[in-house]
Amino acid sequence: MSNEQNNNKFIYTYVHHVDEYDLCRMEMRSFFSFDSPSNYIISNIKIDPSRSPFIQDRLEVLYEENSIDNIKKLVKDLEVNEATFKVVCLNNMEIDETKKIPQSERRLLEREIGLCIEGEPDLNHPEIIFGVILIDGKWYFGKHMKSVSIWLKHLHKPHSYSTALSTRVARTVANIAVPQPQNIRAIDPCCGIGTVVIEALSMGINIEGRDINYNVCQGSRKNITYFGLTGNIILGPISEVKEHYDVAIIDLPYNLFTHTSTEDQFNILKHARRIADKVVVVTIETIDDMIEDAGFVIADRCIAKKQSFLRQILLCE
Repeated sequence: MSNEQNNNKFIYTYVHHVDEYDLCRMEMRSFFSFDSPSNYIISNIKIDPSRSPFIQDRLEVLYEENSIDNIKKLVKDLEVNEATFKVVCLNNMEIDETKKIPQSERRLLEREIGLCIEGEPDLNHPEIIFGVILIDGKWYFGKHMKSVSIWLKHLHKPHSYSTALSTRVARTVANIAVPQPQNIRAIDPCCGIGTVVIEALSMGINIEGRDINYNVCQGSRKNITYFGLTGNIILGPISEVKEHYDVAIIDLPYNLFTHTSTEDQFNILKHARRIADKVVVVTIETIDDMIEDAGFVIADRCIAKKQSFLRQILLCE
């Protein structure tokens, strides 16, 4: 699952709860270098939509026109060869100022456009899925990919504890830390039962985990194996790390059984500065001064809410 610069235009639609608004936008900035207050974003960066817990659809734009009739004319030139296809209309919700299109109208649009394409339609198991979407008076048509909520499959681990990050937040944190996985080495030196490591591994991120608690390390390894993933979990403190990494992800305090003091937290951050070029810190306390004293500059930040419980997510460089 990789990001790549592309000459094409991609439209991503988003779905998120109001409490996740800041978290979603920080992930947007990580992926695309800018964010959008709307529930869609247009970019020339291609990412697998299943990486994000918030992206619903990705449309690789082939045509954009001011009328649906022009779209119908253009799709007649599509070459699908012998592949089967279907067309889906993505206006199943309000998109910015564009109202939701009723289901009956969406089905009619899909049928009308599909009849203009030379090829064999297959509504059940198509080899190609095309999408059409109306945004602010303009119609877009292209290749559609639906997001798969892989993180939901990771909710039920054999080993877990209540203070761990949710899989949704863990996945987002991994994306903020490593938006482009190619040639990136990451470490979670306080990995606990492996929530972040599992999300990162499932997205093809090269990450290893560490923890000072033997039982927690064992639980993390079992969780990784349970989901059919392969990853390295090492027993030991961050002070013993000798290698250098592109990015570290640190959740403070880092597990249920270890209550870190302010001095312990500062030592972790100092070692993070030593071993990594960039660090994403998750904290329940305001530690800006500590971050700066460790030698970091806070480049971006947001609040992740879970009912009345707040976590700060800090991107430090």
